[in-house]
Order: sequence, then structure tokens, then C-alpha cells
Amino acid sequence: MEYKIKSGSPEKQSSGCLVVSISGNNKLSSAAQQLDEACEGYISKLVKRGDLARQTGKTLLIPGLHNVKAQRVLLVYAGKERSMSAVKYTRLLKSCLSALKDCSTKDALFYLDDIHCEKRDLAWKVRHCIETIEDSLYQFTELKSKKGEPAKLARIQFGLDNRSQAAVVETAIAQGQAIGKGKQLTKTLGDLPGNICTPTYLAEQAQQFAKSYKSITTSILEEKQMEELGMGSLLSVSAGSEEPAKLIVINYKGGKKDDAPQVLVGKGVTFDTGGISLKPGAGMDEMKYDMCGAASVFGTLLAVAELNLPINVIGIIAAAENMPNGIATKPGDIVTSLSGKTIEILNTDAEGRLVLCDALTYAEMFNPAAIIDIATLTGACVIALGHHTSAVFSNQNGLAQQIIKAGESSADAAWQLPMGEQYQEQLKSNFADIANIGGRPAGSITAACFLSRFTEGQRWAHLDIAGTAWVSGSNKGATGRPVPLLTQYLLDRVAEQS
Repeated sequence: MEYKIKSGSPEKQSSGCLVVSISGNNKLSSAAQQLDEACEGYISKLVKRGDLARQTGKTLLIPGLHNVKAQRVLLVYAGKERSMSAVKYTRLLKSCLSALKDCSTKDALFYLDDIHCEKRDLAWKVRHCIETIEDSLYQFTELKSKKGEPAKLARIQFGLDNRSQAAVVETAIAQGQAIGKGKQLTKTLGDLPGNICTPTYLAEQAQQFAKSYKSITTSILEEKQMEELGMGSLLSVSAGSEEPAKLIVINYKGGKKDDAPQVLVGKGVTFDTGGISLKPGAGMDEMKYDMCGAASVFGTLLAVAELNLPINVIGIIAAAENMPNGIATKPGDIVTSLSGKTIEILNTDAEGRLVLCDALTYAEMFNPAAIIDIATLTGACVIALGHHTSAVFSNQNGLAQQIIKAGESSADAAWQLPMGEQYQEQLKSNFADIANIGGRPAGSITAACFLSRFTEGQRWAHLDIAGTAWVSGSNKGATGRPVPLLTQYLLDRVAEQS
């Protein structure tokens, strides 16, 4: 998709379709008013007649307006003035895109400046528009014998009355494209089946990063190296699988040599049967999505590299497959982690924290400014927050607030849950330093408490994305979250530095 800025009077623009808005009591936006004057009030007549339903996101396609150069005009109702939330804005954009696809236009010119969205400026509206477009155009067709026809829509332009905003909008376009590209990679990795997207496949994708971007170097730790280091916890997960585990390190160097890096640690369980603690068969196919934390690290680093951000970022992927066989880890087994702490594995289906804890310990060697791990960790998180909001846990409240703020800015919502000392009691073991589960109560909290035992002395946060990383049902597929949140978090850190 090509994105550009266009200035000048709307009626004089050559385009397959102009997108303009109407709000409140049939109030035409500035661009719609200019078109209305050019076509001698025809738009006003249609609106007054009730041809455009007064429901936010409803559209009306008008072909061939008199004295208007564009082939079509798409009117969209933007609701009451100053009542548009980010969620409603996204719905409005999706409605417009649906109409544009139906009319088979190859290009469209959006006039977004007059759509008032709460606490959002034009740059945000442009960036979010691009992210929504890229989301809407995504299709997973890699493994279909018939690929289907590609979308005809190939160019989007943004109309500007004031050229002084051009530089800001150009930046928004670049960010929107980078985040959109990062989300598409994350979705593709998530949607790939477990027989293709293995730990080895993820390692190969990381090595490809280093070939594609000069700012990135990649290193892969094999099982023998992990064993020598003492990563008994991570290796306990892959023990029952023919697929070897990998610890993947992707190092993006965009900042100064001595700048402490931001470290993103992703859970990369490429398929999770539950191991000996076998999951129910229904819906088990969705356990290919148990590597979406890792996929989001890939997507975020891609966005960062595309934007050439002046910051150092390290992505660590703990990749393994959790399978049952004769040498698989058993409930009651005790393993020794890289930190030296011993873990009693009471449930082999609580495997995400077992791969993450060794990765978190390994992350300390980079002397990070902060460590954020991202994981589809607990079903309890889905019960707590549903499928709209990711959970945040942290040993530093300031870091948690930075993540939540980034979620608000990027419309990729996150919410902080508690992690008090009283919850740590649930992880006691009679036979080891710590148990890997704390029982049913507060399951997502005790999982975070487990991880916190391996981040003492570090500025650390944990994102549980079990409810937001993919959707089920007829529209089953990865969402690409939380790439927008993580990218915005890093953009915010760059802004602080400058």
C-alpha cells in the first residue's frame, strides 16, 4: 500500500474516491462543505433527505458528482461532535474500508482533520488509519492452493488544508507503516501452524533479520549451550519434543554504544499440548498461538528497524515445543533454573513461566534499562480482563505506568493488576525453592509472582496477552497485539532521550 499527502481543494482532486465526514445535526465537515458548494448543494440535499443514516460509521457512496473531479465521494457519519472515542474511530475506519473495497476503487483520499477524536490529534488519526488499513488488508494465504485476488485498493492519500502539518503527518505515515508491517509479521508468525513455525523456524527468521537490517545482529543458543549454562527450567519444557529448543537473541543497535538497552523477552512455545498434563482436545489447535509473545517481539523489532529509532533494543525469544513422550517432564519433577533456584513442576501445562524464567535471568547480562516479557501465559487473565485488554504486572510502578500510557496512546489497551507479597505464599513448595503453580485463585497474579522471583534487582514488567493475542471462532487469527503498545513504549523512550 502506498501512502501520500495531498493538498488543495477537495473538488479539484483526481481520485477514485474522496472520503469526507458529517457529524452532529447533519453538519458537513470543511471538506464536505467545499464539495457541496462545488456540486450546488447536492450533498446537503441527500443528507437532509435522510440518505445517510445517523449512526456512527454509516456510509453513503455518491458516484460522479457535478463539478467534482473525483470519481466517487464517500460520506461517513462521524457521530456527535467531540464524542468520538478511539474505539469508535476504529469502527468508522473499518466501515469506510469496507465501502471502499465494495466499490473496487484503486485509490482513496481521506479528509480526517475534521473528525474529532477524543484526545487525539491529526497525526494520531493518520497513523491509526494506516494501522487499521493494514489490519483490514491482511490475509493469511501462504498455505492455500488458491491465493484469491489481491485487494484492488493500492493507494491512500491524506488531504491537508494546512501544509504546515505536512512534516508531522509524514512522520505519522512512517510510524503507521512500520507498525502495520510489524503487526503483519506478528500475525503471520502466529497464524503459521506448529509443523512449520517451530523453534528452528523462528531462529531462521531471526537470522534473516540480520541479513535484512544492518542495525541488527542475531545469535542463537542451542540446547547443548543452554545445558552448559544451566538452563534446566527452559530445557524441561522441550524434553518431550523432537524439536530442539532455541534461545534467540536479536540485538538492534540504534542508540549510543553505552546506552542501556530495552530488553523484550518473548514466550515462544510454538505448540503447547500441555505436556504430560495434557490439555483437552477441543480447541487445542489454537495452541499454535502460544508463541504470540515471541511473535510480538519480532514485530516490534521490525517496526523499530524500519523507523531507524535511535535506541538500543534486545529481543530474547525462549522458543520450545511442549510435547508428551517417554522422557517428557513429569508432574512432581524438580529442575534447576539458570538462576540456581530449584523449581517443583506441579503442572507441565504451566510451561510458559518455565521457559521465561531462564530467559529473564539471561537478560540480566545485558545490563538493561528495563526488561519487559510478553507471553500468552494464563487462561486466568482471559477470565479477568476478557479479550480487549492485556494485563500488566511490574516490580516498578513507574514502568507499569509507562506501559499503560503507551497502550492508551496506541489504542492497544493494557491494565495493571496487583502483585503483592501475600500472593507469593501460594508458590511454596515442600521440596524445592518454588512451585511452578499457585493453585486456581489469582492464577495470572501468581504466574507473574513466579516470574518476579527471577527479576530481583531489575526494572521489570510482564505483559500477559493470553486474551488479546488472537481471536477464536469464524474469524480465527492472530491480532498482532501488542506490537502498537510496545512500539509506542519505545517511541516514548526515544522522546525522553531527546
